[in-house]
Amino acid sequence: MLKVGVVGLGRMGGVHLRNYTEMPDVEVVGVVDVDAKAREGAAARFGVPVFATLDELLAQKPDAVSVCVPTFLHHEAGMRLLDKGVSTLIEKPLAATAAEGAELVAKAGEKGAVLMVGHSERFNPAIERVKSLLEDDVISVHIERVSPYPVRIQDVGVIKDLGSHDIDLIRYLTGSDFKHVHVVASATFGKHEDSAVITAEMENGVLAQISTNWVSPFRGRRINVACKSRFVAADLIAQSVMEYSPFSEVEKTYSVREWPVVAREPIKAELTAFLDALRNGAPAPITGQDGLEVLKTFERLFDSLNS
Repeated sequence: MLKVGVVGLGRMGGVHLRNYTEMPDVEVVGVVDVDAKAREGAAARFGVPVFATLDELLAQKPDAVSVCVPTFLHHEAGMRLLDKGVSTLIEKPLAATAAEGAELVAKAGEKGAVLMVGHSERFNPAIERVKSLLEDDVISVHIERVSPYPVRIQDVGVIKDLGSHDIDLIRYLTGSDFKHVHVVASATFGKHEDSAVITAEMENGVLAQISTNWVSPFRGRRINVACKSRFVAADLIAQSVMEYSPFSEVEKTYSVREWPVVAREPIKAELTAFLDALRNGAPAPITGQDGLEVLKTFERLFDSLNS
């Protein structure tokens, strides 16, 4: 029986808590939030111990903890947990800066604890299907991720919030790091950027583009991958994947195939993989180093934005 906890009971923390309580061989030994109403709500709904401080949770000796607090608090909470040897899943992005992320990665290595980053889109079954279809002939990847303005998010802009998913996905799908990366962005409704277009060339020559904003009236999550042998299009919300063959000059058409995808909740798959890594003594499927590479890319993007 693994002892787990959650730090931060906002929207994402609530999702982590619900999933943990539904898992076999898992005991939620405590959740932490500074808000008394949030603690009362968690206790009433899930019947779990609630605490106002991280010290109280650490006293329960958890094996694993999800950190779901605002980004600027990731480093502090993560370092305290990892220093005690507690395996830790930190919601994306890993930290506020690459320097903080590097300290978290180093601490996890020093203590032999699993450190995983919550880039949950990798566990979207549509992404898993897209990844399975790609070979070594990828030409370009284009991702559109848009949403209405999120009043709940005040500490970062759209690049670090929505864009972090897709920076990680492009590295994952292409199997390559960023060679050149550039961004143009604007801020319309708040102090942080709420609309951005990121363009990049990967080390292996694949071209990439991310279009993301918080000025849309609806949520959109779409990815298109152009290859020499095929074109793959996926809707990450509907969890659907279409594959198009090259255009036939002889038949003046192309074939289309809809690939079956078994719908599931990505967060549940993510948490299961996190705990499986802990049980099996294996590396996390999304490592601290993966999260650190995203943070390094952020810094390159903001350097280009300010140049």
